[in-house]
Amino acid sequence: MKTLIRVTEIWVPNKQHTHLEFFDGLYGELADFKGASETISFAYDEGLPGKAWAARRPVILHSFDNSYFLRTEAAKKAGLTAGIALPIFAGDYLQAVIVFFIGDDVDNVGGIEIWSNTPADSFDMGMDDGYYGTAEMFEWTARHTKFRPGFGLPGTVWQSGMPVIMQDLLSSKRTLRRDSDVKIGISKGVGIPCSFDNRQTVVMTFLSALGTPIARRFEIWVPTDDGSALRFGAGDCDQQPHLAECHGDARIAAGEGALGEAWQKGIPMVRASLLFEPGAAAKAASAAGLTTTVVVPVIQDGRFRAAVAWYF
Repeated sequence: MKTLIRVTEIWVPNKQHTHLEFFDGLYGELADFKGASETISFAYDEGLPGKAWAARRPVILHSFDNSYFLRTEAAKKAGLTAGIALPIFAGDYLQAVIVFFIGDDVDNVGGIEIWSNTPADSFDMGMDDGYYGTAEMFEWTARHTKFRPGFGLPGTVWQSGMPVIMQDLLSSKRTLRRDSDVKIGISKGVGIPCSFDNRQTVVMTFLSALGTPIARRFEIWVPTDDGSALRFGAGDCDQQPHLAECHGDARIAAGEGALGEAWQKGIPMVRASLLFEPGAAAKAASAAGLTTTVVVPVIQDGRFRAAVAWYF
């Protein structure tokens, strides 16, 4: 099955903290684009990763033509047409930037959105930007929708301050966009808090459609009460609906597999193969026929709060 995101990259600061260097990525069969990426670096405010670093918030680039994007020809050759960059900060210190690339398929449906609230200006959370593929009517609806704390996926993340997986968006009365969801087949969503100060709340949402999902499994892992390990917090899987029972009392140690490394180092992790990946989460995903994972750490007020993992 096709997924909405075709390439995922991770960029980290060099030792001098002057540039972002390539750390890891998932490219599938796009080896040429990987080659063009591995040898490049980005200064502050340069290219898509550098723009996210400077902005201190997620950035969506809808088109590479006549833009600040530095790999336009390589991206066009690979069939990539849009990019989304999410910076990960621990306080004022940039940990990494994770970049997602979308392809030019005509049947691309789904959404990646940036929502924000500035308390001094509004009681509501509105959409700053979003990518929706061919779902133009859904985009119009989204740009004219506001959320209060606790309502919809953005509002639920806003209220809790934690990542949220919202299942069965097609029947939820709390989405506020149900008619549009039904028409384009958006079935579930994942929301991640990504605020870097108290002046503005920022939430990034990933909306997974039936035909081109973000992933086949989503999981949230959180520290145990004593902070000695990660435990399963929430999840959703196409192949295995009862994830809480599957994981039970499973624990992930610091540095154990992609989840444990994301927790220990505070930077996103990817794995192109789960075949020999340690940890209960990876073994369960591999047993369900899933082969690849992306892990994004959630750091708020300088503290690790959770790890969001998706598998496909």
